[in-house]
Amino acid sequence: MTTTVATTPRRRVAGFLHRHAGLRLSLLLSAPLAWLGLAYLGALGALFVTAFWSVNVFTGEVVKEFTWANFRDLVTIDVYRTITLRSLGVAAAVTLIDLVIAFPMAFAMAKLCSPRAQRWLVIAVLTPLWAAYLVKAYAWRVMLSSEGILGWGYGLTATILTLSYLWLPYMILPIYAGLERLPASLLEAAADLGARGWRTFATVIWPLTFPAVIAGSIFTFSLSLGDYITVKIVGGKTQLIGNVVYDNIGAANNLPFAAAVATVPVVIMLIYLAAVRRTGALENL
Repeated sequence: MTTTVATTPRRRVAGFLHRHAGLRLSLLLSAPLAWLGLAYLGALGALFVTAFWSVNVFTGEVVKEFTWANFRDLVTIDVYRTITLRSLGVAAAVTLIDLVIAFPMAFAMAKLCSPRAQRWLVIAVLTPLWAAYLVKAYAWRVMLSSEGILGWGYGLTATILTLSYLWLPYMILPIYAGLERLPASLLEAAADLGARGWRTFATVIWPLTFPAVIAGSIFTFSLSLGDYITVKIVGGKTQLIGNVVYDNIGAANNLPFAAAVATVPVVIMLIYLAAVRRTGALENL
């Protein structure tokens, strides 16, 4: 009887804690999530609001009055349309180059190498991420200079090449994770049914790893679309969206127009994510 009386309150307390474990976890996560939402969404909101302001051409001060002038200039002035299309082309080229390089590397790591070799290859892929961004960019500047190993010079090609190197690990790792989850029995079954290499790739490997490819493309595409440092280092006279934002914040001292230009990659990525979501790839990550 004593044991029953003693254990009953304990069971009640344990049941109470179990029932409210989810509530406690939600309370613990609510603060950092609220802070993240405030910092990220608040910054985007401030950016969007600033884009509708203007600058007094005589005093250089920001005029906090609503105007469509910045967006009208982005649409009507040819140079900004050209820069936007060029930035899209660079981001797409970097993503495609990284995909072509990353997929066979990730496949070899996931399906052809021993577990010990896999670990060393993953470390090799991660090692460049430990080096500073500027160190890697200036290393390519040295190699691409007329006196460097490659000697190709600076410009759009140098920008695409450097960005492809910088963001390659962000394409390899998601694809490697996707291929590692791919059961080897499916590949064996395809081979038993007479499917050759390309048929197996098209009907088994590619559809099942497509979400991982999409995940990698989100990284490479978005990072390339908004980059401005690499263009400054190896781009020569090339202008991309990031450069326009940087120049208008600094030399031109036109923060509202810089904010308007900065909304372009945000809108492009929202459209890209919406298009990807319609394919169902994000739900399968």
